[in-house]
Amino acid sequence: MSNKSAENSDWLEKQQSASRRTKWWIIGGLTLAAIAIIIGVAVGVTVSKHKNNNLSSSSSGGGGGSSGSGSTAGYVAIPGSAGVVKANPKDPSQFEKDPRLIRSFYGFAYTPLNVQMPSCGAVQANVTEDIQLLSQLTNRIRLYGADCNQSALVLEAIKQTKVDMKVFLAIYVDGTNATYTRQKAEIKQVLIDYGTDFILGFSVGNEYMLNSVGDGSVTGAAGVAAATYLGSLIADFRAMLASMNLKNVPPVGTADAGAYFNVQLLDYLDYGMSNVHPWFGNVSINDAAAWTYDFFNETNLAMSAQTTTNPTWYIAETGWPTKSSSAAAANDGPSIASIPNLQIFLDTFICQSNTNGTKYFFFEYFDEAWKDVLYGGVEGWWGIFDGNKNLKPGITIPNCPISS
Repeated sequence: MSNKSAENSDWLEKQQSASRRTKWWIIGGLTLAAIAIIIGVAVGVTVSKHKNNNLSSSSSGGGGGSSGSGSTAGYVAIPGSAGVVKANPKDPSQFEKDPRLIRSFYGFAYTPLNVQMPSCGAVQANVTEDIQLLSQLTNRIRLYGADCNQSALVLEAIKQTKVDMKVFLAIYVDGTNATYTRQKAEIKQVLIDYGTDFILGFSVGNEYMLNSVGDGSVTGAAGVAAATYLGSLIADFRAMLASMNLKNVPPVGTADAGAYFNVQLLDYLDYGMSNVHPWFGNVSINDAAAWTYDFFNETNLAMSAQTTTNPTWYIAETGWPTKSSSAAAANDGPSIASIPNLQIFLDTFICQSNTNGTKYFFFEYFDEAWKDVLYGGVEGWWGIFDGNKNLKPGITIPNCPISS
């Protein structure tokens, strides 16, 4: 990669700004969480009044669930959902497919609506609708935390819809014991209730290293201390898994900003998930896919050679924003936030990644209004779908179905 040190410097600066979107877990508080939940409810009420006229009148496409080769008469918008997917009200596995959707994505980053503490408000019908849509795009998703019963809601949705879908569950780590133990207990319960059949792994921490190290060096004292602390939680979580005598024990890893892994952390991991955003790398949209591969290979994959554990690597997040709430944040320097540029990134990254074997989770499924309220700029506008779960006008899903 040319001028790599300069690019990494830009990455660091922008990632520190981007990290604010994860710190809401800590600093959002009652007021901000209330704002988020109010917006979520308002969006839910609004979208339930809309019908997606672009959906096929008969089931088509892949993604598991019932193919519904017969009549879809009796399929309705399910109360509590956004009303985008029509389904058999007695059987969520029978639902109307959208012919525009193709299962070409390795995976998607996913946060259910209204799972921000302390104002939990996620409902099963809405999460089930998400899984019905996501299953037409991918068979893998990753979560960011376990609060607000989101793990159980997602696993129940997979069970009810009978789609081919598995999930990386997660625990958000903020450095407080209460936050970790609360989510650890949530995951223990879902393991008791659902087992591990639908679970690909457990991510302990999301951008914990970034949030802890800040302006410091990830290879310095602060970075080593953060890795040691996170490693202790990973070891504790593994001990819990061992105590449960599970038939199958999924791997344990973490997710973080791409430049914030160190060798000390890798020694604790079965896998690493790295956020690699060309937008925050200040590169042109025409160079975005190539930059993403270069950064991931040279910064993350190369680090494994320095360890004995050789963890599996995934890109935890990559994508391109479609708009900005402020003119100041509307471009990354050479390129703007826009739907046409998201389409360029889709066209240059998805099929190529499926061919070259890059494991990635696209960021993200739908626009998230609470991020726009808290942070502005491009933070709320990364979705393939808008906040009402409608595929954004002008977006065409690449046609390169992934087989596994």
